[in-house]
Amino acid sequence: MSEARPLGGRVFTIPFLAGVLIILIALYFLFQRFILGLGPVTGMNDGYPWGLWIAYDVNLGTALACGGYAMAILIYVLNKGQYSPLLKPAILTSLFGYVLGGFSVFIDIGRYWQMHNVFLPGYANIHSPLLEVALCIAAYCLILLIEFSPVVLDRFDLEKMKTKLNRVLFIVVALGILLPTMHQSSLGTLMILAGTKLSPLWWTNLLPLLFLIAALLLGYAVVILETSLSGVSFQNFEEIRLIKKVSAYVPWILGLFLLLRLISVLLQEGLAAMFAGDLAGNMFLLENILLILALIVFLPARNRDNTAKLVWAALLLILGAGLYRFNAYLTGFNPGNGWHYFPAFPETMITLGIVAVEVLGFLWIVKRFPILTQPHRGSEGRGGKAELRSQGAEA
Repeated sequence: MSEARPLGGRVFTIPFLAGVLIILIALYFLFQRFILGLGPVTGMNDGYPWGLWIAYDVNLGTALACGGYAMAILIYVLNKGQYSPLLKPAILTSLFGYVLGGFSVFIDIGRYWQMHNVFLPGYANIHSPLLEVALCIAAYCLILLIEFSPVVLDRFDLEKMKTKLNRVLFIVVALGILLPTMHQSSLGTLMILAGTKLSPLWWTNLLPLLFLIAALLLGYAVVILETSLSGVSFQNFEEIRLIKKVSAYVPWILGLFLLLRLISVLLQEGLAAMFAGDLAGNMFLLENILLILALIVFLPARNRDNTAKLVWAALLLILGAGLYRFNAYLTGFNPGNGWHYFPAFPETMITLGIVAVEVLGFLWIVKRFPILTQPHRGSEGRGGKAELRSQGAEA
């Protein structure tokens, strides 16, 4: 028998304190940003009105946080309830990713003190896809908080409140599937508006669908990576067996994505741009090489039975699909008139600080709240431990 329970152990380790240092440096530059404006701390300009904070923290960061969305589709839409033990850590990762993605929007807005206008009908721009993205992300953060609340109720033994919540949780779950479907595709819709400013290697009318599929791929990849590493570290052999089964769905989704990408490039007559030898062409080749390698590793069933190979496949998928979304927002975008963009040091440190908050927050919560499923002492068996040790050594 297995149950979710806190991991326990020390929180303030040396890596944890190193992360705290990064956060403190980020806070210093955040103070400069809010007092002095965007100019002194970013590399953005009139040609590139957004940079690292939107391209990575929002566009890519929320996609990396789609583990909860991806697992909800598998568990509730495809009725694969046996994967439920993987849902809590996925929701926690999604919660951190989306809340911090929303914060990144806040720090990226020039007049951040007027951000509340997004929620006021008299000021909202109903013709902008970014309005739908903003409203959906804000609503999804609330949905994730509700989905995560049973963990808090378990921690403080509030069974009556949990019972009442469970009666309406199906509505929350339905919204939790609908909202990411809307805003992840809308992030692709936004770049359709770029027109000829976006390279034909990325511009296509299929952008909304491709962005949605990329979000699903990134969600599954993060769940696979996170569960594999935590499973080896904390001997959660049951979750490792589950994640090996989940990984069987990935090659089909990835194959569909690569096929649609190839069709879209051919329709845009982008073959010449693919081998032009410039930054855009080389980045396109790199992202697709990474995705093809991920597909090669994921396809054989024997590879999916090996934890070390699963880790490598998930890393390749995160790099490839992540690079696709990043390239579509920055590398493939050319506003013309000689404009150039490169992230400034303070801008980069703020992004690293946001990532550090997510990682350290996740570590603290899994050590204090019942998130990860763990076997009772003595029930795991010698075979399970031996398998984990051998595969951990390979990893």
